[in-house]
Amino acid sequence: MSMNVETVCRKEVAPAMTMVPTLMTERLILRAHRLEDFEEYAAFWTREDLVRYIGGEPSTREQAWSRLLRYAGMWHYLGFGFFAVEERASSRFIGEVGFLDLHRDMNPTTEGTLEAGWWITSSLHGKGYATEAIRAAIAWADDTFPGRRMTCIIDPENTSSLRVAQKVGFHRIGEVIYKDEPNVMFER
Repeated sequence: MSMNVETVCRKEVAPAMTMVPTLMTERLILRAHRLEDFEEYAAFWTREDLVRYIGGEPSTREQAWSRLLRYAGMWHYLGFGFFAVEERASSRFIGEVGFLDLHRDMNPTTEGTLEAGWWITSSLHGKGYATEAIRAAIAWADDTFPGRRMTCIIDPENTSSLRVAQKVGFHRIGEVIYKDEPNVMFER
């Protein structure tokens, strides 16, 4: 049985389809996530010490896969997203930093802002990697989206991330409840 298929051409607005830039710092490479990162990435998100302040539940392999694809979609449609963070000396994946817009169900909202986030493997905490990485991402965002508001939400007990936020120029604007948990909201 033969089927006739008609192609209809419509004028539509194309998505951003942004190529993920590669950013270099003294010790780090911020780059696009790669499919070959997935095994290490999935293991990264099972660490209880990592997720303690961001939901508290380790991710399943399926959830990690969805997160990875969500980041690719943000770059595609919004022109920004998260970078994989690679340590230059070892070439190993050590975390991620960047921006998202999750349309979170909370008030006040971060929707429409560049909501910053950073996660570095806990064995490297205290070395300044998170600050170095998010500074590079912020510099890129300032050049790419001049004047766009940046926000972040942080668990009030996450003193390390609270310090990073202040070091890179975020200031506290109040508290917010997200998924029944208190968070501190910052903007830059």
